[in-house]
Amino acid sequence: MKSPFVFDVAALLRGSGIPENIQQSGPSPARIGPEMIAIPEGGTVDVDAHFIPLGGGISVQATIQAQLLGQCSRCLRELTPHTSLNISEVFAVDDDFITGELAEDEDELPQVHQDSVDLLQSVIDAAGLNLPFNPLCTELGFDSCDDSDVPAPDGTVDAAGRAEDGDDPVDPRWAGLEKFL
Repeated sequence: MKSPFVFDVAALLRGSGIPENIQQSGPSPARIGPEMIAIPEGGTVDVDAHFIPLGGGISVQATIQAQLLGQCSRCLRELTPHTSLNISEVFAVDDDFITGELAEDEDELPQVHQDSVDLLQSVIDAAGLNLPFNPLCTELGFDSCDDSDVPAPDGTVDAAGRAEDGDDPVDPRWAGLEKFL
């Protein structure tokens, strides 16, 4: 299974130095994203990348498009929105591409390995920064969680703040303490 995030850049490194656009599609080699919503492993990913040779390195600007798979954190409905992630990364060909000392909290530049660059870690980082940790139906363009065909979660309260059975609402975090009273 060839990863859509791995690009052969041998021609760019030894060629005329002209920027190049490359498009690839394929299955995602891993699940990419936070716990509640992510690009599933094996899901189709489209990558449109622009490569600029920098002498001792390569600049990559890429747009990744894929369909996410997850659940609404409120009603647990399955969500399948499309997403577009943009990444910008510089890959070093030589160890001395950038001179100077790195601060302790700075990461080293990713390297070109065997005339190829792998954008997977950059895509994982972009997904972690851009995808919601607690996705909601309404935020992702789906109908409201209040649809009548979606069962209400336990502990649902009405507009006045009362539980649906008419009693005052009990915070579910404290409900287990009632047996000690």
